[in-house]
Amino acid sequence: MIESFTVNTKTRIEMIDITSSVNKIVSSSGIKSGLCVVYVPHTTAAVTINENADRCVQHDMLNDLKRLIPLSGRYEHLEGNSDAHMKASLLGQSETIIVEKERLVLGTWQGIFFCEFDGGRTRKVCIKIMQD
Repeated sequence: MIESFTVNTKTRIEMIDITSSVNKIVSSSGIKSGLCVVYVPHTTAAVTINENADRCVQHDMLNDLKRLIPLSGRYEHLEGNSDAHMKASLLGQSETIIVEKERLVLGTWQGIFFCEFDGGRTRKVCIKIMQD
């Protein structure tokens, strides 16, 4: 079964920590051991795992993504969001995380982030948990 939740983004480009929302779904699933897939069904958004202890990490990541793939460029796509498509493809639309004892197995400083590159919008995050 696939569970989902929505994320409301406020700015064009941002990272939102969704770790607690994903953990809640994992805990309520009753699955003690397995895998959790976090999937974002959007072409201008992504999901990634990175440090969630220092907000400067997200700030630095977003600044470098903006520098590497600027908003305006020699893009042929007419909607004005070509940079968002590229940033989303670069980071990817899914992450797979090990589940043990009904909890995500993440490192001490790791969190799961929804990455918005064409907001603000209402977005969807899909969760699939598979038992061992």
